[in-house]
Amino acid sequence: MDAATLLFVFVLAAFVGLEIITKVPPTLHTPLMSGSNAISGIAIVGAILALQGEYSTTAQVLGFVAVIFAMVNVVGGFMVTDRMLSMFGSKKKKV
Repeated sequence: MDAATLLFVFVLAAFVGLEIITKVPPTLHTPLMSGSNAISGIAIVGAILALQGEYSTTAQVLGFVAVIFAMVNVVGGFMVTDRMLSMFGSKKKKV
């Protein structure tokens, strides 16, 4: 695929993603975040596989940045999900 097609797909995905996220009610944000954690996990695996190939330095740097961003997303998502789930857990009595 040429660069123009890749740029078009990226812009289209960003627009569709923004439209979908803004239409989600607040009560569904936590389940949606859990799903995005799974997708980010797939992105991490793909970026690590891309780093193993014989690609240019630019592609290697972009792959490394993709791993970092996806890891930040996964860790932050798990932290928020854990906080939300702790709100629904049983309250332990303090002695």
